[in-house]
Amino acid sequence: MRIIFTAILLALGNYGAYARPPQDSTIHAPAMVLVEGGTFKMGSANGLKNEQPVHSITLKSFYIGQYEVTQTFWQQVMGNQPAHFAGCSSCPVEDVTPEQIRIFISKLNQLTGKHYRLPTEAEWEYAALGGNKSKGYKYSGSNSTDEVAWFKDNSESKTHPVGQKKPNELGIYDMSGNVWELCADWFDNKYYKKSTASNPLNNKKATHRVMRGGSWRSPKERCYSKARNRNISDHHKQNGGFRLALDE
Repeated sequence: MRIIFTAILLALGNYGAYARPPQDSTIHAPAMVLVEGGTFKMGSANGLKNEQPVHSITLKSFYIGQYEVTQTFWQQVMGNQPAHFAGCSSCPVEDVTPEQIRIFISKLNQLTGKHYRLPTEAEWEYAALGGNKSKGYKYSGSNSTDEVAWFKDNSESKTHPVGQKKPNELGIYDMSGNVWELCADWFDNKYYKKSTASNPLNNKKATHRVMRGGSWRSPKERCYSKARNRNISDHHKQNGGFRLALDE
């Protein structure tokens, strides 16, 4: 198998070039953004109980996907198309389970020799807030949902191609809205009360995993960068996706 490992530099129409599965098993690496390590305040004093208390977290540097994993990239790796909104190659893949995502990442790592993974919940929030370049916006990149998110009021009840809205301070797109994004952590309502202060990961198995960011059918309040959710299958059908992370 011939593997060409090259970064996707989006002027976003580039996704159109990959609208069909490649004929030579070529895998194009996802665009990744370096998030320099640092310390930040995780959680919200005014949010839901599972978003409290505010606590200080320190993270090492890592890479995170500049875009949500698209239908085309999923097709390249898996050879199938599970998305409900199929036919939009540059839209995020959705209607995928945590197990399907695990298999996707395993296959991607075999093909590339890399060690892609899901971001932890803390990494996700830090990146959404803009990392060490954060300007303190409520949503990822703005205080206006319309500027950065596809959500209930503007989505026309569907996903949209990644990268069409304004990026956040780190140049990352769609961390608010479009699809909920699966994280590596298991969901625990009270985890913030017992989280470790350095590179936390809740690996105590539970019923659900954490999802972050809101989606095309979420009210704007759920697209808030600090809002937490869990992967309830009947709630996230058609609006649950993911983005990749990679250690520095």
